[in-house]
Amino acid sequence: MFKRDLPAWLAARLVGYRPAITFVTLGELNKWMHLRSWALPRRERLEKWIQPLPVFPGTLKVARLWGEMSAYAQRRGRPRPQNDTWIAACCLAFEVPLATLNVKDYEDFAEYEGLELLVP
Repeated sequence: MFKRDLPAWLAARLVGYRPAITFVTLGELNKWMHLRSWALPRRERLEKWIQPLPVFPGTLKVARLWGEMSAYAQRRGRPRPQNDTWIAACCLAFEVPLATLNVKDYEDFAEYEGLELLVP
């Protein structure tokens, strides 16, 4: 978003989709902004980018999926990072694919939970 342009493969895969973010992603972006003490122009740029996007909330269904997915990953000996699990749970609960540059972080969710990833 700010480090680099969207890769061509991902831009092509997003055609026809309406972008959205999860409540977790919004929280992470705000955390990074504060940790890195972004100047006002950069903060405004982030806000302008986020403003039109729908934000998937943390619902009862999302929370239940998160708990189930977290337990299942731990039982199979491969616990996943909490925020990645929340993001995957949101996508599954709202039945939307995940577009990410960190495909590797979500491959387990695709394999074991049926998460649809937009990949090259």
